[in-house]
Amino acid sequence: MSLSFENIELNKFYVSLMQDIAAIQSTDEEGAISEQIFTQQAVDLLAASGESENIVVRYDEKGLGTQKQHKINAYAISENYETVDLFVTIFNGTEEISKVSGQEIDTATKRISNFFRKAIYAADDEKNKYFRSEYADEIEETSEIFQFAYTLAKSQDIKDNLVRVNAFILTNGSYKGEFPSSTTIAGYNFYYKVFDIESLFNISNKPHLPNDIDFKSYGFSIPCIQSPSITDDYQSYLAIIPGEALAFIYEQYGARLLEQNVRSFLQVGGKKSTNFGIRKTIIESPEMFLAYNNGLTTTADEIIFEENGSSLNIAAVKDFQIVNGGQTTASIYHTFKKDKADISKIFVQMKISLIKNKEKFSDIVSNISAFANTQNKVSVSDLSSNRPYHIEFEKLSRSIFTPLTDSQPIQTKWFYERARGQYKNARLKESLPKSRLKAFDLKNPKNQMFTKEELAKYINAYQEIADGKKIPVGPHYVVRGNQKNYVQFINYNLEKKLNNVYYEDTIAKAILYRASEKVYGVKPNAIGDLRYITVPYTISLLNYLTKNQLDLYKIWKAQDISSSLKQLLHSMMTQVEAFIKDIPGGLYGEWAKKEECWLKVKSHGFDFDLSAIVQDLIDKKNPPKRIIISEDETELQKRQEELEKIKSIPTSVWKKIEDWGRETKALSDMQQNIAWNLALKVRNGSNILPNEISNGISIIEKVIVNSPELLFEIDELLESTEMNNSNHPEITLELIKKMVEWDRVKKRLKPHHFRMMFDIVNGKEQLTSQTKKYCLMNYHFISKYGFKV
Repeated sequence: MSLSFENIELNKFYVSLMQDIAAIQSTDEEGAISEQIFTQQAVDLLAASGESENIVVRYDEKGLGTQKQHKINAYAISENYETVDLFVTIFNGTEEISKVSGQEIDTATKRISNFFRKAIYAADDEKNKYFRSEYADEIEETSEIFQFAYTLAKSQDIKDNLVRVNAFILTNGSYKGEFPSSTTIAGYNFYYKVFDIESLFNISNKPHLPNDIDFKSYGFSIPCIQSPSITDDYQSYLAIIPGEALAFIYEQYGARLLEQNVRSFLQVGGKKSTNFGIRKTIIESPEMFLAYNNGLTTTADEIIFEENGSSLNIAAVKDFQIVNGGQTTASIYHTFKKDKADISKIFVQMKISLIKNKEKFSDIVSNISAFANTQNKVSVSDLSSNRPYHIEFEKLSRSIFTPLTDSQPIQTKWFYERARGQYKNARLKESLPKSRLKAFDLKNPKNQMFTKEELAKYINAYQEIADGKKIPVGPHYVVRGNQKNYVQFINYNLEKKLNNVYYEDTIAKAILYRASEKVYGVKPNAIGDLRYITVPYTISLLNYLTKNQLDLYKIWKAQDISSSLKQLLHSMMTQVEAFIKDIPGGLYGEWAKKEECWLKVKSHGFDFDLSAIVQDLIDKKNPPKRIIISEDETELQKRQEELEKIKSIPTSVWKKIEDWGRETKALSDMQQNIAWNLALKVRNGSNILPNEISNGISIIEKVIVNSPELLFEIDELLESTEMNNSNHPEITLELIKKMVEWDRVKKRLKPHHFRMMFDIVNGKEQLTSQTKKYCLMNYHFISKYGFKV
């Protein structure tokens, strides 16, 4: 039974994914291909789960079907240059999930491996003339992937620090075979991972991907003792782990071993991470390491033990995370690797907490992490999505509607996803009846959903912030990737007091950023191949040159930028990209991460015609008048929406909910009484009290989770109730116009109901017997709120 349920959910995920891909492709003006849209969707999931970061979607292929064939769909380089992630995609546009064969996986493996060989052997290297001699012909400078390939070949940071290469094979099909075996290429450890549709579905429902480590199979035994303290939430053990074991697992997993919030801001790996004191102890006094070092704090979801006489040993650990001690682990590895140090005498104390309360797993791990890292400048709790700033911003996003525009006659919301999966869960709660889901989707379009990392990108790209002589916020940090930029946002760019004006301006910045990406375009019609660099640099430069006078309120009201601003942005991006590329060595990506690059861009005398956007700047003589909405008004708006949700459930259904709650004991006595009261009040149109509203919403959520079929009949009941009313007028175009004008002001109809009538008035939809029927339902509905012919 559970397998059947899992298959149903997997198929739903697949259908939803393919629908999203089709929707994005149909609305993309540049003609994006399905394979790359899927690649973007897949790598977004991997980035959110912590499997990779700073992923850039770029496509290149050559000689498919030949011995030297290569293909790549995306790539990522970690901040410390320890890890390179390569992505190659197998995509099938079938209606149902297709099977992926072992041969297809082998071909994808060969293609992505060949790409790496061609790039890494492209330097003055005699190891592989076979690939090196063909490099210039096979990867052109105009290729989307040239910058990355050039970095692999020429970057000294890559040569000094690269430890591992992960090759991800992404597919929307189902693969049941084994992963390709790990190997070495040019002396680098090369690991293969396959993420098929089932893997992507699984990580879409998890906060992170677990690190399952079998110490015993690697030849290590970890002695430990159990703490005498016992709680229902966790159990602690104190262990002694060999330095060789730490170095071994770090070589494979790298920063993935770190708890994700800690990973966001700790500088692990690379030249900077090898602490001088730790390195000196390892080289000169390895036997004293245990005495000198504070050790590791770690967590696990499950621990497999083995007894060795009277001692207890750890054989394997599931979901292993280091919450404190990443610096120690990385330093042991790098001293072993670079200094060829003997680490056989290195032992490290390790506190490992087994989390027994699975429902609180993430919270407990985060708390352990926060208390274990109190010495850091940025605490883990600061990076948490639960900090007050994010909560307040989320409240604003749930209560503030966009203005009506000529192109968008329906007021919508920008959905801020403070925590991963909120949008999906919100849709689930609104999935019954179907009319509510349609209304939710119209009110909260998916293309207006954004995450906290995107929020940081939009804000940090808009305006630089100086701290003394340094510029810790600006485009040079945005191009470093989401995690690095997010830390700068938390440190230097959080607004202390949030209100609707701040929110509207932030959404305007998001609109500006997204519009700039569209203006930049995609291959083959793009300005160039550095969109992730050129867009934030151009936006920051625009703000700098206009002295922060861009009229954000105008953008908010229009929900778009003007055509004159789009034309200017195109001109600016063309010149900015050419300027950034005009450096010796060709490592544009690395150059753009430096503050010096931003300073040179700011001071360069570009030929921009800013007079073309005078209408887009704030009129100092007549500045926009902004009204700040109080917190009480915001809360009132939220309460009104919840009230409408309760009223949308007919009396008969509330009675069924009460009966169900009493028979199944799913509702408490108080909730049963609330359901009974709501049934009466909905029928009589009586005033529903605030506590009844909040309790009513809780009851609805319980029904959706435990017995959604109770809500199936709502649409039919509403329709029959409306149509059975014999006192109805003739539905004419004139009456529909009056209804549209009335509801523009009163806003009582659901968005999709209003949109249908709006389209009829504007000739986009015909007035048929069926649409007349729906208009009549709208007429009866708004008549309850005072509409009169």
